[in-house]
Amino acid sequence: MRQPLVVGNWKMNGTRESVRELLDDILAGLPERGVEVGVCPPYVFIPQAAAQLAGSSVLLGAQNVADQDQGACTGEVSAAMLKEFGCALAIVGHSERRLLYGETDALVAARYQKAIEHGLCPILCVGETLEQRETGQTFQVVAQQLDAVLGRAGIDSLTRAVIAYEPVWAIGTGRTATPEQAQEVHDYIRQRLAAQDKDVAAQVRILYGGSVNAENASGLFAMPDIDGGLIGGASLKAEVFLAIVQAARKC
Repeated sequence: MRQPLVVGNWKMNGTRESVRELLDDILAGLPERGVEVGVCPPYVFIPQAAAQLAGSSVLLGAQNVADQDQGACTGEVSAAMLKEFGCALAIVGHSERRLLYGETDALVAARYQKAIEHGLCPILCVGETLEQRETGQTFQVVAQQLDAVLGRAGIDSLTRAVIAYEPVWAIGTGRTATPEQAQEVHDYIRQRLAAQDKDVAAQVRILYGGSVNAENASGLFAMPDIDGGLIGGASLKAEVFLAIVQAARKC
């Protein structure tokens, strides 16, 4: 049975004080068992978060990871550096990286592979835009994004990774896919993986991300192929994030 996972993606938000308060509140309200929890603060707050989370069960992650090990890559942070500061997770291929910063499927695959090589668990984001959904391209887009990674790193790499389905049209818009819409894509992802390896497909966790909140979390997480969430804005409020965590624990 797949253990639910809920990860907060803080994006470009926070101050030293707000990070301290948010982590204090999350740690105080965290359930003892039944769900795995992670947070991905901005790079500059990773050392502070690592110190505050020491000894807890909360996983620390980064919002991206370099496609190179070292060298003349201004602005990038390598997988080895993230590991040294206690990171266990790294988001790769988030739609904001793809759309705002031009990250291609090939670059996302390279970032994913570096995370795997250095023992980080990549959270591979896939998903379609509103235009792509309305023109019937959802499955084609998701397949292309998955295939780029699997073609480079192989199906077995998913035993050390997580997938997050994030419909771009539901990120930060207040809109969200219905549980049935989300389940349809999650099922497609799992079936596509099963065509290569049924065991890997059965065990890989597929999270949903796209305006998840305390009100819709239970319905989403009740779906058979939704194994938790990658949470954006709602993860910045401890009481909301903890309510989502509780919803995942009960499903």
